[in-house]
Amino acid sequence: MPGHGAVFARTLSSLRDVRLRAEVRLTEVPAPTRIAPHAAALTADVIDPTDPDEDLATGRFVLLHDPSCPEAWEGAWRIVTFARAELEPELAGDPMLGAVGWSWLTESLAARDLTWAAEAGTVTRVVSESFAGLAEREASVEMEIRASWSPAEGAVTDHLRAWADMLCTVGGIPPLPDGVVPLPGQRR
Repeated sequence: MPGHGAVFARTLSSLRDVRLRAEVRLTEVPAPTRIAPHAAALTADVIDPTDPDEDLATGRFVLLHDPSCPEAWEGAWRIVTFARAELEPELAGDPMLGAVGWSWLTESLAARDLTWAAEAGTVTRVVSESFAGLAEREASVEMEIRASWSPAEGAVTDHLRAWADMLCTVGGIPPLPDGVVPLPGQRR
């Protein structure tokens, strides 16, 4: 039976090889070191297909593995995510914005027939208004979705795909039609 380090290494390798939409650019970054014995972190940017220099959304996906199965996790694996995108200013006052943002995550997971446990998170809207010397700037609205959940064993790459789907939705890119998969080379 392989050790937990070997299991995590194989899982990390599968995350590095995952194929995502062309609009999603993944970068491996240093992972947090004090939360779990094993951790990996990826940042993602959703690129505007009409302007590759513009990011529509950005986020972070952290995979944690603790063989001791912390009680709050309800398992040995935990995913911790963050997503942020600028929205249309008229959405600032929408009382359903938080619920809609959270549903984008859960619907992305459900659309891939995934199971998870111990989910938790927040949806935050940030409204910025400028005054005085900056008064000419338009108001801006950002949405931030912070979420964590424990994936069912063996489905971590599909959870990354679902999170990337949600990140595209937050960035305003519609989902791919059913059955459409990214072409080779569309992974990072």
